[in-house]
Amino acid sequence: DKIEATYIASCAACHTTGAAGAPKLGDKSTWAPRIKSGIDTLYNSAIKGKNAMPAKGGNASLSDADVKAVVDYMVSQAK
Repeated sequence: DKIEATYIASCAACHTTGAAGAPKLGDKSTWAPRIKSGIDTLYNSAIKGKNAMPAKGGNASLSDADVKAVVDYMVSQAK
């Protein structure tokens, strides 16, 4: 589906391997404190960038809604 395709294209390089300190997809222990910070904080970090992560995972063509959908997907994998 579109969300998984976006994840693979723009997010998986770091979020599958943990590169540059990215929390790995499905790793509950690294996602828990991030989830506790609130979904709006996660959206903001993903859209604007944080630490080594560029804004929108380096894909400026993504809409904010697309980025939020992928954040929701990643959070759902960590619960």
